[in-house]
Amino acid sequence: MLHALLVLAGIAALGLAAAEMGPPWLDAVGAVLIGTTYIWILAARTGGRAAIFTPLALGISVAAVVVDNGVLRSGTAVMVSAAGAALGVMATVPAARFLVVIREMVVALVIATIGAVAAVGFEPHITLNRFYYATLVVALGLVVALVYRLGAGFHGIGTRGLLVIAVGGVGLVMAVAYGELLRRYGTPGLVQSLVDAVHWMRVNLGGAPRPLQALLGIPALAWGVHQRARRRQGWWACAFGVVATAPVATLVLDPWLPIRELLLTELYTLLVGLVIGYVLIRLDLAFTGSRGRGARRAEAASAVRPEPRRTQALL
Repeated sequence: MLHALLVLAGIAALGLAAAEMGPPWLDAVGAVLIGTTYIWILAARTGGRAAIFTPLALGISVAAVVVDNGVLRSGTAVMVSAAGAALGVMATVPAARFLVVIREMVVALVIATIGAVAAVGFEPHITLNRFYYATLVVALGLVVALVYRLGAGFHGIGTRGLLVIAVGGVGLVMAVAYGELLRRYGTPGLVQSLVDAVHWMRVNLGGAPRPLQALLGIPALAWGVHQRARRRQGWWACAFGVVATAPVATLVLDPWLPIRELLLTELYTLLVGLVIGYVLIRLDLAFTGSRGRGARRAEAASAVRPEPRRTQALL
């Protein structure tokens, strides 16, 4: 309850600041409240030392707004965004049915979005691409370290988990590398055709889905929470869920992106990712699950691998 009240107070402060109501330092207060509380919740959720990390996060956040140093503000914004992305993944619970999977995807994205809004309150001096990569690397490293404990270490990976890590890791590296190579060295005709396609979707649909989120992040997290209802190796798939939650920060921090287009972009990304995630889940059940509709229903009903509630510590 205290966590929820602190986050709501931070959201209210940021909302008043955005509406230009109240003192000019209100956005900084909201950012500090949400950022510190997110670190506190993440430490409590993962069995960490909240008594150490919460005051440390509070000290860094307050220093960022008091000292007013661009590097410190940007670093704190990365910290808060990465904490939001990691908490979005860690706050999910196992989902035996696909409707529950959809709910967990929405929960993860909402948590990451609140963290990204808090990062705006620090007024970071950033380049969007650098901020995106910094947030993704920090969040991915943090979640992998946590999943290492939750998934029983490397010896508990198994063949399925090893395949997930190999495919997810190679896919992430190739996607990021291809995007950078295309941006820097792509032929003008190819780059222009992609820009035209995105522009057409933004004009006619109101937004364009984000490829890396839709093709890797959301499907990995959807499949992971579904697997966690049956096997703890599902945590290794969830580790790549930060590819879905971390990019939210760059959308929120983009000053040229209207709120309506931001929401539509995330909606389209979520829909595409859920379709791919559903296909992955069905393929996995087809090869490893029981045959027949009745048998699958019975298996879903019996998929009750114990895991703490969303508001309890995982370890």
